Amino acid sequence: MTSVAPVSAAVRPPFSRATARRRTALFTVMLAVGIGTASWVVRTPAVRDLLQASTAQMGLILFGLSVGSMTGVLSSASVVRRHGARLTIAVGAFTFAAGVGVVGVSAQLSWAPGAFAGLALVGLGIGLCEIAINVEGAAIEIASGRSVLPMLHGCFSLGTVLGAVAGIGLNAISFPVVWHLAGVAAAGAAAMAWAIPSVSADTGRAAQGSTNGPGWRAQLAQWRHRRIAFLGAIVLALALAEGSASDWLPLLMVDGHGVSATAGSVVFAGFAAAMTVGRFAGEPLLARFGNAAVLRASALVSAAGIAVVVFSDSAVLAGFAVALWGLGAALGFPVTLSAAADSDDPTTSVAAVAVAGYLAFLVGPPLLGFLGEHVGLRGAMLVVLVVVAAASLLTSAAQPRAAVDRVAAA
Repeated sequence: MTSVAPVSAAVRPPFSRATARRRTALFTVMLAVGIGTASWVVRTPAVRDLLQASTAQMGLILFGLSVGSMTGVLSSASVVRRHGARLTIAVGAFTFAAGVGVVGVSAQLSWAPGAFAGLALVGLGIGLCEIAINVEGAAIEIASGRSVLPMLHGCFSLGTVLGAVAGIGLNAISFPVVWHLAGVAAAGAAAMAWAIPSVSADTGRAAQGSTNGPGWRAQLAQWRHRRIAFLGAIVLALALAEGSASDWLPLLMVDGHGVSATAGSVVFAGFAAAMTVGRFAGEPLLARFGNAAVLRASALVSAAGIAVVVFSDSAVLAGFAVALWGLGAALGFPVTLSAAADSDDPTTSVAAVAVAGYLAFLVGPPLLGFLGEHVGLRGAMLVVLVVVAAASLLTSAAQPRAAVDRVAAA
């Protein structure tokens, strides 16, 4: 598999009926995952209260999401090689939906270990889906000659907007968390059951020509290549920017800026909306300016937004700055994973870079929770600010592989 050259915004070949169905199926899965993710995020303050957990304890509970995500993403490439994209996505999607339901039930029962286990299932489902969805998306790009990954991740962000808006309304009327999350889980499972049969069963498996491809050791071996290491560092930074907002933004606004739980959810919805705009606008920006320039600007814009949230004492100004935070973080995952697919073994390369992103999800929640317990969540976000700003120095690695190789050989 090779990467897709940027297509001019003015000349976009139409999708065939088959590739259009495959694309719609992936969009539906990502939309459902986005809705489910935002649904429990916006209820985080209510879940925290039901569990009677401190900030540090919530960090440990959120660690379940990270553990599940890392387990899923480390095993996903091997599952894709053996069973293909469709089955991998199906297992991941229904595991995710079950996890959302378990979080709701556990919160209702004030059972912190159950909430940890539910988030572990959520993370496992997302991790299993991650490689399969992106490899299938890259295959659709090759088949169609069109950029797909930014809009694919845009559907996830659109789902977070829809889930957040619904959650805001349910927060405002104190709707029970258990019924909210159970309903989202059931609806998501139904949507995924409709979509998944249109996903290619052989993507990944057919590309490798074998059911016994290398696993996590091969992913680790990819880190010997400087380009992959730099791409991993970029996605780690921008995934930390995205993940820290997803995990902590409502509580950051409530505890750090003194707003209500409903207002905190509104700010998170603004973040999700900014992510959505950034991802749906990605195709023409990437075609005009290229991966490296867009990623560099993204890191700097996100860092600027985080800085205002951390240093400004105005809740209103911080709320507007969250839009910059989201716009800057929007293209981190899709662009770096698309760049990673420009390799001789795209499944393994994409998996290796995705692991770096999930490392941010693994380390981020407990680290920020621990720091937040001692210096407040606003102070804890200084770590995110420094890492994101530093990533802007590495973005030349996102250029096409041939260009990076020429620079390295010079």
